[in-house]
Amino acid sequence: MAEYGYIRVSSTDQNEGRQLLAMQELGIPQERIFIDKQSGKDFNRPEYQRLVGKLKTGDLVYFKSIDRMGRNYEDIQNEWRKLTKERGVDVVVIDIPLLDTRINKDLIGTLIADLFLQILSFMAQSERDNIRQRQAEGIKAARARGVRFGRPEKEPPENFGELIEKWEQGGIDTAEMLSICGFGRTTLYAKIKEYKARSK
Repeated sequence: MAEYGYIRVSSTDQNEGRQLLAMQELGIPQERIFIDKQSGKDFNRPEYQRLVGKLKTGDLVYFKSIDRMGRNYEDIQNEWRKLTKERGVDVVVIDIPLLDTRINKDLIGTLIADLFLQILSFMAQSERDNIRQRQAEGIKAARARGVRFGRPEKEPPENFGELIEKWEQGGIDTAEMLSICGFGRTTLYAKIKEYKARSK
């Protein structure tokens, strides 16, 4: 039997130190600790897939908490079932002693663990949905205050009017105009239109 640890943080700038310390305290060797730095929306994560590829019947995998495993309610249920029932692997969620497949392997114990897993994975997905909703509401409120998202719009050069006149008279061609202004073709025409509308 081999013991493994799985760690996930949502982005490269988040720190996995707390989870790593928990795995080290359990005595899991560094080479058996797998770390992904990406969203838990699904299980298409390189290190997680590498871990699963190494697992054999009787092996043990530790997760610090259920949301480190994943955040999609249905996916967590399916993955748990795949690991424990199909692959014959034991799973331990460190923060939730009840989610330890090594104990309570009788029917009642399994039923309690399954129900608890359903509740926790539902909560993990609900939190993810709440985060999305809060983000959407925050963006909507910011837009209502006039906050603009994306790259700042490039302004035409100060002598834009002179350039337009020169371009229209054939003094410079479109390629030169694009190069001088630093616009794409569509933006150039839109800016010319705006300039002429303001100049009327």
